[in-house]
Amino acid sequence: MERVKIIRYSPWLVHFNTGACNGCDIEVLASITPHYDPERFGVRLAPSVRHGDVLVVTGVVTKKAAERLKRLYEQMPEPKFVVAVGACALSGGVFQGSYPVVGGADKVVKVDVYVPGCPPRPEAILEGIIKLLKKLEGGDGDEPKPG
Repeated sequence: MERVKIIRYSPWLVHFNTGACNGCDIEVLASITPHYDPERFGVRLAPSVRHGDVLVVTGVVTKKAAERLKRLYEQMPEPKFVVAVGACALSGGVFQGSYPVVGGADKVVKVDVYVPGCPPRPEAILEGIIKLLKKLEGGDGDEPKPG
């Protein structure tokens, strides 16, 4: 559990876009700029998936992207956590029901925190990451999957 303590104070993010409009990607990148100052929470982008603690998934999961998402998740060291950002990563969004679409990220990997929105604001993305950190502290970070 020593690694959980480290993650709690300095989580390294790995961002993976599975496909879609890139609106959520723009907001994820905005949330890690100095304007929002995520480093006050220790949040940084990982230089490699093998160094990442938190996988931030954006976009609808297609059949091809599902294989890559699973492979990325498996390459991360334990313990690892997943934050699904945006309506597409939660449920498939407007692409739900389309033939190449598997659905949300939770169809492929275990998702720990859901950040709803189309696209969610940078503040909401940071709030989702902070909810994950509170879960690691043993606080009340539990939330149901948005409907």
